[in-house]
Amino acid sequence: MANISNTWAKFISIGKYIGAGLIVYSLISGLLVPLKPGILAVEPVTLDAGKQSVIHVTGYNTHFEEGKELSAFLKFNDGTFLESANNLVRSGKKMDIAFHIPYPLPFPDRVSDAVLVVNSPEDGTMIKPAAVTVRQAVLPVATEMDGVFLKDAGKLHVHDAWSFPYRGILEETIRNIFYHVPLWIAMVVLFVLSVVSSLYFLKTKQEKYDEIAVATTSIGILLGILGLATGAVWAKNTWGQYWSGDIKQSMTAIALLIYFAYFILRSSLEDDVKKYSLSAVYNIFAFVALIPLMFVIPRRTDSLHPGNGGNPALGGEDLDNSMRLVFYPACIGWILLSLWMSDILRRIIRLERSTQND
Repeated sequence: MANISNTWAKFISIGKYIGAGLIVYSLISGLLVPLKPGILAVEPVTLDAGKQSVIHVTGYNTHFEEGKELSAFLKFNDGTFLESANNLVRSGKKMDIAFHIPYPLPFPDRVSDAVLVVNSPEDGTMIKPAAVTVRQAVLPVATEMDGVFLKDAGKLHVHDAWSFPYRGILEETIRNIFYHVPLWIAMVVLFVLSVVSSLYFLKTKQEKYDEIAVATTSIGILLGILGLATGAVWAKNTWGQYWSGDIKQSMTAIALLIYFAYFILRSSLEDDVKKYSLSAVYNIFAFVALIPLMFVIPRRTDSLHPGNGGNPALGGEDLDNSMRLVFYPACIGWILLSLWMSDILRRIIRLERSTQND
């Protein structure tokens, strides 16, 4: 047992430096690495078949330049592409794109959404889903459109520099994934350690396991509060308000309130033996309640959070390889740092108890 304690102490001693370094790395990289070029806005959003239409495109982190072989396409639902008739660069972030949309279109839909694809040698390929809506009167479908609609957009360029994905709704707030999500992950890790410690206490009745449970629960709640705060800031910028009543927000708040009650229970009991035993049982109940509140109910209900209510989980362009280089170190960093904080609090609790016993 002494060897295990010494090994754990060495791990905490080294882990705090590794954790602090990883967090500093994630903070700096998460803020300084730029987003990929993208399409910020398109106007107008409604085009009519049979007319020459010009759309005004505003880019984000783009470097539009005349003579750089810029190409633009509208991609329709049937997978065909319509290439632009002319591209006029206004500035590094603004350009006008002219499309001659034939009439009738080679599909029977009266109203069709089209994806805008802008291909730039310097910025790579930028895509804006459902950028415009194309309208046409109800007519027989055109059968001969050879040379007008293409089966692909040809060679597409790739943006090679280290950059994070640009998402039209998230924009710069996508960086919050490096801070908001790792806090939740570290919180869950601490709550797991807490409930395991409570189980060991009920089995052995050794006070050291109660000390670990109290310390890890305390730091876990702190991380949960920080997770709620960073989530509220993110929600304000993407959903329009700090608290929208989203199921994940509400269930997480309820779970934290249940854990707050853990300390209310402890403070209401004076007998130490009863306090440690009852709080250990309650801690197990709190963790059992945490699982459905945070991981089951939101997935069964409509939610704005990724991975819940049919909303896809983080992946692909939400969390691509460039973001994983920062996200995973941030998760490891917060776990290691929170373990160190919990160990400090555990030693403080032990010192206070030993002082009281003396």
